[in-house]
Amino acid sequence: MLEKKKIAVLGAGKLGETLIKGLLEAGVINIENVRVTAGHQQRLDQMRARFNVSGTLSNRSAAESADIVIIAVKPQTVPIVLNEIGDLLKPAQLLISVAASVSTPFIEKHIAAPVPVIRAMPNTPCLLNKGMTGIAPGKNATPEHVALAKFIFDAVGRTVVADEKHMDAITGLSASGPAFIYIIIESLAEAGVKVGLPRDVATELAAQTVVGAGSMVLETAEHPAKLKDSVTTPAGCTIDGILELEEGGLRVTLIKAVVKATQRAKELLET
Repeated sequence: MLEKKKIAVLGAGKLGETLIKGLLEAGVINIENVRVTAGHQQRLDQMRARFNVSGTLSNRSAAESADIVIIAVKPQTVPIVLNEIGDLLKPAQLLISVAASVSTPFIEKHIAAPVPVIRAMPNTPCLLNKGMTGIAPGKNATPEHVALAKFIFDAVGRTVVADEKHMDAITGLSASGPAFIYIIIESLAEAGVKVGLPRDVATELAAQTVVGAGSMVLETAEHPAKLKDSVTTPAGCTIDGILELEEGGLRVTLIKAVVKATQRAKELLET
């Protein structure tokens, strides 16, 4: 679906680089058809050295000839980029934004033509092709455009299609979520050290336990509560641990963390 498509990645930061790396490793793009932009020539030189990808300091130049334009800049920079390219984009192109907080209506308002727009929210595990991305189509995007966007982000993990109204919640849950999970892994590892395990062993045990538990949820399609119950034997050690978690308010704290992150995601464009 992408081999013959010309792709412009506007903003070759960590996320832009991650997408290019994932698509290359998946073998679904031709690097000769990819062009990146950055704010400094040094960054373009780095991208050329790593991927042999061509680059330019001009967003207009990169976007003008592309079939797919990916905006991968910070939310506050999106209006600036849209002001640069909004008058030259054509309905035959597809615009994908991976900027948090920036809605499809906001983007569409800054584009002269009825260009199909898709908002995407990936997370950092995309770097290892184990990411989670939510995508929401704008008013001009067809099912074919959604399928193309899904194909792109499936190359770096899993993808769900959602309504625009849910994208800030996806940002708070799956985009911010890895940071919450890292704290959980760190805490489990510290607990392992507390009960006598070497730190490296405790960290590996904690991290792989999280990976395995996540895989159980995804691959069995069982409710997490049912999987929890299957581990929790009567009068066993797990139920004592769960009691401590409940008394410590872990469940409520995680819920509040996602709610707070979601609220903040709604404000990023304004700050």
